[in-house]
Amino acid sequence: MKKLLCLVLLACFFAPMTYARDSYISDKLFTYVHSGPSNDFRIIGSVNAGEPIQVLSNNKSSGFTQIIDSKGRKGWVESKYVTQDVSMSIRLPEVEKELAIVKDKLDNAEQTSDTEKAGLISSLKLSKQQITDLETNYRDINQQLTESQEEVRSLRAKIDTQKEDLLLRYFMYGGGVAGLGLLFGLVLPHIIPRRKKNNGGWA
Repeated sequence: MKKLLCLVLLACFFAPMTYARDSYISDKLFTYVHSGPSNDFRIIGSVNAGEPIQVLSNNKSSGFTQIIDSKGRKGWVESKYVTQDVSMSIRLPEVEKELAIVKDKLDNAEQTSDTEKAGLISSLKLSKQQITDLETNYRDINQQLTESQEEVRSLRAKIDTQKEDLLLRYFMYGGGVAGLGLLFGLVLPHIIPRRKKNNGGWA
């Protein structure tokens, strides 16, 4: 008998601890709080939807749960309106806060993306300008090279012509000198009288 009494006392002691975790009234509506575990008992108030409550016990036969509401009132509500899901009134601010954080991160990511995109576009424009400048410089250098090659060919042709003229002049000078020598060789003997040979001896 004593053992049975001890078991009953222990069960009564641990029963409130079993139901002591946070629970909530369903978000769908508000419900009345009765003074006993049925609708036949007096209504002592009401609990708003989503309001946190503390569960004390559960009467399965009547389908009612004994609670303490946020105002400290103790009473009974229908068990079907009691849930352990966190109330939307509590979850909504947290969700809104997380949503705001996500939006901020998204905005920052977009700003970073826009900045990087602008930098990439600027870099691309600069690269295109550098390529255009290089192409222009290449065309100028190619034109200068072509003109230089033409000038070199012209100078070489002029030098070759001058060599031919110089050789012709040398040939003409040489021919003139040879002609004059031949002319003097033929004319001088006639100009200068020859001495007569003395055929006689001493008398």
